[in-house]
Amino acid sequence: MLAEPQATSADLLFDLAGIRVRVSAWFWAAAALLGWNVCQSYSLGDQRTLLQMLVIWVSVVFLSILVHEMGHAMAYRRFGQASHVVLYHFGGLAIPEIWGRRHLRPLQRLLVAAAGPAAQLAVAAAVIVILKVAGYATPFPIPVIGGRLGLDHGANLPLMLYVLVDFLLYVNIFWPLLNLIPVPPLDGGQIVREGLLAVGVADAYRIAGVIGVAAGAFVAWWGYTHGQPFLGIMFGLLAASCFQGLSAGGTPWRRWN
Repeated sequence: MLAEPQATSADLLFDLAGIRVRVSAWFWAAAALLGWNVCQSYSLGDQRTLLQMLVIWVSVVFLSILVHEMGHAMAYRRFGQASHVVLYHFGGLAIPEIWGRRHLRPLQRLLVAAAGPAAQLAVAAAVIVILKVAGYATPFPIPVIGGRLGLDHGANLPLMLYVLVDFLLYVNIFWPLLNLIPVPPLDGGQIVREGLLAVGVADAYRIAGVIGVAAGAFVAWWGYTHGQPFLGIMFGLLAASCFQGLSAGGTPWRRWN
């Protein structure tokens, strides 16, 4: 489920900052499905507006996940490791090159894992600052926090710009925070494992795996009981995969090694 998909002739290929990027053909369909409900709620039954909203949503998801994976890839480069980026149906991967590959220390791998969510959160912060300086109210995805920060004061954005900002902040705040939940192979699971290794914990793999099972099961339960079935399914599968890895006596992920 989380492995790099096979390349096809329908994939989009390009280089960005000297890093090879491949976008699987299935990425676009998965992104559209993820945003279908929210785009429908904005369109109010108008099919033309629905199509416009889907284009905005898919573009935001593409750019946001690309920023995330480029954060990993640039961190790899900082530590002398070449990598390439793949965007696919489950999100994205920054994959170290096989030939000439160096072994990174735990702290370096921790920083690589943290660089992706940090890049997305930096995008969200930049959008908020720009809107605040320009005098516009910001559709912060957590209204209570937005109100306390005074982000709900200011001029109203035009509809399409409001939708663009709403999507940008949702994807670049909620998604990286979800990715930081300590469930392998999400970035949070990587950070826990590498942090334990960095301070010399010998049983870091198993401890991080146990934390991953517990955290994944909790988020899956929360999703199922709060009307978020996709979240429940995703974290249920992650927790089950992590548990299987522990039961087999191996490690449930090998992303940064």
